[in-house]
Amino acid sequence: MSNSTTMLGRNFKHTVRNPVAVFNAILLPIVLLLMFVFVIGGAFDVGEKYIDYATPGMIILAICYGLSATATAVNSDMTKGIINRFKVMDISRSAVLVAHVAETLLRSLIAVAAIIGVAFAVGFRPDASFAEWLGAIGLIVLVSFATSWITVALGLFAKTPESAGMACVPLIMLPFLSSAIVPAATMGAGVRQFAEYQPFTPIIETLRGLLAGEPASTSSAVQAIVWCVGIAAIGFVWSLSTFKKRA
Repeated sequence: MSNSTTMLGRNFKHTVRNPVAVFNAILLPIVLLLMFVFVIGGAFDVGEKYIDYATPGMIILAICYGLSATATAVNSDMTKGIINRFKVMDISRSAVLVAHVAETLLRSLIAVAAIIGVAFAVGFRPDASFAEWLGAIGLIVLVSFATSWITVALGLFAKTPESAGMACVPLIMLPFLSSAIVPAATMGAGVRQFAEYQPFTPIIETLRGLLAGEPASTSSAVQAIVWCVGIAAIGFVWSLSTFKKRA
């Protein structure tokens, strides 16, 4: 735990010194929220105020937009020799992975808090009860944890920092091909089916239902949790396996 805390402090210093990572993780999702609500949102008929519909999707986008920085940082640790230095020190090597996951999780929660704050400022008015807010927060943490582990795995697997950043592009793009921006039912054939069965749609629908005070179906909630647990498990096992081979 002590080693992980030290590594976490190191990672945060690196993040603060990288303005591009801060912009992508926190400011860009806010820009997207404002653009969709005030520029594009009026063209969509979603059956409710667009800000209320879009905010849950923007929360998931905020989580995903910071992932490339994590993958790049993990790969840099593996390819630039710092792990070799840690080998000869009294440091738990697993602390490196745990710290990257913790830093990504905390950065995601900061981005989500910023998105929710801006959404409230421009008219977001959820009807969630206290219990539903707790459920929404729990789901957000679970999504952040799952995507953090799969991102660490991608960073370890990639050969260069540049390819590690590119490996996260599918994770960043998937929310756009879900019900984050418009209902899946309004999409064309093929795209609609993909949107309905990919991981982020049940996650977003469950989060949207919780924030609206109208919890989504049990099926949607179960799918959301199963997807998150499955992604986290795959990322964890893949990360450890790759780390043992390369470290």
